[in-house]
Amino acid sequence: MPRVKAAAIAAMIVVLALTTWFTSPRAVALHNVLHHLNFLPFMMAGMLFGWRGAVKALLFGILMQAPIIARHWARWPMDAQDQLLELTIFGSAGIIAGLLADRERVQRLRVESTKHELEDVYTELRENVEKMKKTERLSAAGQLAASLAHEIRNPLASISGAAGILKRGNASPDNKQECLGILEKESQRLNKLLTNFLDFARPRLPRFQRVDPRALVQSVTVLARHAAMRQQVAIIDDLSQQLPTVYCDAEQMKQVLLNIVLNAIQATQEGGNVVVKALVEGTDLWIEVRDEGCGMSSEELDRMFEPFFTTKESGTGLGLAVAANIVEQHGGVLRASNNPDKGMTFRLELPLERAQKMAGAL
Repeated sequence: MPRVKAAAIAAMIVVLALTTWFTSPRAVALHNVLHHLNFLPFMMAGMLFGWRGAVKALLFGILMQAPIIARHWARWPMDAQDQLLELTIFGSAGIIAGLLADRERVQRLRVESTKHELEDVYTELRENVEKMKKTERLSAAGQLAASLAHEIRNPLASISGAAGILKRGNASPDNKQECLGILEKESQRLNKLLTNFLDFARPRLPRFQRVDPRALVQSVTVLARHAAMRQQVAIIDDLSQQLPTVYCDAEQMKQVLLNIVLNAIQATQEGGNVVVKALVEGTDLWIEVRDEGCGMSSEELDRMFEPFFTTKESGTGLGLAVAANIVEQHGGVLRASNNPDKGMTFRLELPLERAQKMAGAL
């Protein structure tokens, strides 16, 4: 390709020289046009081949135009001088264009080199991030395993003690009933612990569908009302009249909200209220659960969603961790904060964009 371009430039110089040679010197206007057309090959040579290409084109042009200049110098000196001056000016312009083209090529090569270097750095960084994620996952798995072993140890000790008493056979009927109760209670505790751990470690993917937020919240409060009555706590629904459809897994969202509402009921003293509020904030659906408990310290809030962290004696510490994991799979976030006056507020934020896109597609 470069050779073809160079040949085309040389051919243009040759054609201009031959045309000038065979054109009558008396055709002054035509000679002026031919002289000015020399600008084209010199500029093309500079832009395509740099200043060296422009110099070569100029020398070749002078070589081709020299016989014409020599022939006209005696009889038409003005024409010969004009031709020589224009060759010099156009050739200089071609050389300047070549210098600028060379500089632009150097800059482009630097940019391309920098681009390749950045791509290599990005690839290496991405690989390092993946390695860090893998290491972090392994570390988290190790911490979860250690925490699970610690949580299992206590009920196993109770089961072992009760079984030892029954094995010796000298326990009174009351002691036997107490031991059997311990075995049943701790077995249920272990089963709940392992079930919650599996829900956390291997959460199923959400089955997205259109869900009415009002119906979702009301179904949860109906389920939790029995526990609220037993605790002598009132559940108050504070739902906006106009709530858009949200696209989520209804069963998983019920699991999340029920867990939060039951926690709020347990934290609220007798005669208190648990308020469940739903509203639209920007492009998100907010569902807030507000209790009237004693709140939490800043350290407890920081660890709120950590696996196996709990402030309840009978808690597994996995309920909120599982809930936060489910909400994250829905592209949302679960937040917790102390109320200014008393108690805590849990806020579930779900994006509405997914629902809007699905509504447009259907």
